[in-house]
Amino acid sequence: MARMTRSATARETALLAAQMQQKEAQPSIRATTATSGGRPMKRNGIVGEPAHKRLKTTGRTTRMNDAQELPHNLVSATLLSELQDKSAPIKLDTRDTTIKKEEIDALSNTLQNTVDKATKAASGPREKEKRSKKTNTYGLTPGISPFPDWAHPTTDECEEVNRLLSTVHGEIVAPTTIPEPSLTVTGCGEVPSVLDALIRTLLSGATTGNNSAMAFNGLVQRFGILKEGVGKGSVDWDAVRRAPLKDVFEAIKRGGLADVKSKKIKAILDMVYEENQQRRDMLLKGSQDAPQDLLTKSEGGKQYEIACADQNFLSLNHLHSLATEDAMVELVKYPGIGPKTAACVLLFCLQRPCFAVDTHIFRICKWLGWVPPDKATEITAFSHLEVRIPDHLKYSLHQLLIRHGKSCPRCRAITGQSSAGWEEGCVIDHLVKRTGKRKGGSMASTEEVKPNGRKRRG
Repeated sequence: MARMTRSATARETALLAAQMQQKEAQPSIRATTATSGGRPMKRNGIVGEPAHKRLKTTGRTTRMNDAQELPHNLVSATLLSELQDKSAPIKLDTRDTTIKKEEIDALSNTLQNTVDKATKAASGPREKEKRSKKTNTYGLTPGISPFPDWAHPTTDECEEVNRLLSTVHGEIVAPTTIPEPSLTVTGCGEVPSVLDALIRTLLSGATTGNNSAMAFNGLVQRFGILKEGVGKGSVDWDAVRRAPLKDVFEAIKRGGLADVKSKKIKAILDMVYEENQQRRDMLLKGSQDAPQDLLTKSEGGKQYEIACADQNFLSLNHLHSLATEDAMVELVKYPGIGPKTAACVLLFCLQRPCFAVDTHIFRICKWLGWVPPDKATEITAFSHLEVRIPDHLKYSLHQLLIRHGKSCPRCRAITGQSSAGWEEGCVIDHLVKRTGKRKGGSMASTEEVKPNGRKRRG
């Protein structure tokens, strides 16, 4: 509808333009008939211009209606005012004019194309800005399995695996309180501060626990711990934010992947700083457009958040007040933070039931038949298992499957019958069908030998 309206306007404007061009040409035509001795009459350099149409100014002659003409010379100021007056009908003068339809169509199309290009140019940057701010959700489907026809795992299957693994690795119970942060062990988010948990978990990715601990300790040694104020005892993340990238790289280089992780850390801290300042401004102004968690925050909570921002204490602790799905969306928007890292922060720091899927869990869940082995990825497996696994088992199964995937001679990555300890068996051996690369061969054997000498299909 908007396009049709603009097109009609362009056609009317084109018709007016054509008429104006014809009227401007008419005096020149009449001037050829007003001759003196067969020559056109000239008055003050203007052919055929009557004296009463001229206005004398300082040293030059000007047409009386020049001041009313627009730069593009399509519509006079008088006519423009009539067009702007919606109550005034548009009058098109068709007397003594012969205007071809093709000419009108061509000029109308030209005008419309010009308007469209200008509109696109004006709206383009805004549309690009909106796209750049779009939250990256990694294709997650909260509350909905990407494999709705895959009926595993059932609650009974989860209970059985949890029971069997507990006999080997001990019973796992989620802590009721979060321990004080360690300055020597990075962990996977088991700290009170959400920002601490996020960066600790980022540092622990794709490396060993020892390496990630060295990286975190490097940050502590170089940038220090806050000695006073609202963030007392926490890493001085604002000092990390303000430091040159090279300094951050040097601080964490012993942990591996320092080039990538230092850039991610700096980018995350910049974003958190900006968000903290924006939230502070909203609180001070009492903005009604503020996020819901700000509108419902207690007065003491508001003052605490303002104090944090005033002292440049970087914080993501407001995520504690968000629903699990909303907190997940907020976390994965930060550079380098995928569903696995975000889920660990939710599980260990925010203490929400959340089944984080790492490489060990993904491997064993495929062998257990809990996800489609040929279709699932770590991300789709997370979405599926988050729906299928009961909340009360998410913490313990996460911990048990990781321990088992690291220690079991049969369930570690790239193992086979020639692996050390293979003969010891596996407590969930009767439930799994191992696939993928194996030690001593390119693919898993379809036949395995149990410690008692019996064969089973696997």
